[in-house]
Amino acid sequence: MSTLPEQQPGPPPAGRPGLRRAVDLAIRVVGGVVAVVAAAATAVLELILSTLRVGGVLIGVSVLVTVLANAALGWFAPRAVGRRWALALPAGVWFAVMVVAAGGTSEGDILIAGNNWVGIAMIFAGSVTFAVVGFRMIMSPRGPDSPLLRP
Repeated sequence: MSTLPEQQPGPPPAGRPGLRRAVDLAIRVVGGVVAVVAAAATAVLELILSTLRVGGVLIGVSVLVTVLANAALGWFAPRAVGRRWALALPAGVWFAVMVVAAGGTSEGDILIAGNNWVGIAMIFAGSVTFAVVGFRMIMSPRGPDSPLLRP
């Protein structure tokens, strides 16, 4: 004799499950695209702010903007896509923009000079921010109420 209660078949789910899955997938893809575009846009804004001077002295406002923007992107991307790996989308794009900006062009133009302490601090702080967000996400337990738990 079994101690488990018998499960009665319930009514079929409302709506069409195929359409619901397609809409869910479309929303997730759009969320990933938004995260990628936002990462590129914030990276460019941070590069512009890295040369901001007051009275001829560099100020580090772009470092603060970098930390806040990357933390927000690190929060948004996995929730919009519904998978933990989605953190790599904005992180990869942001880091690629920074590498290109620091690399320079064949004409010798560079966006982040080696003597610009704000640019170096910005790259460090942005990378560490994504690393901390990723570490916290890995270390957080996945419970039944987790929004990132998908079958």
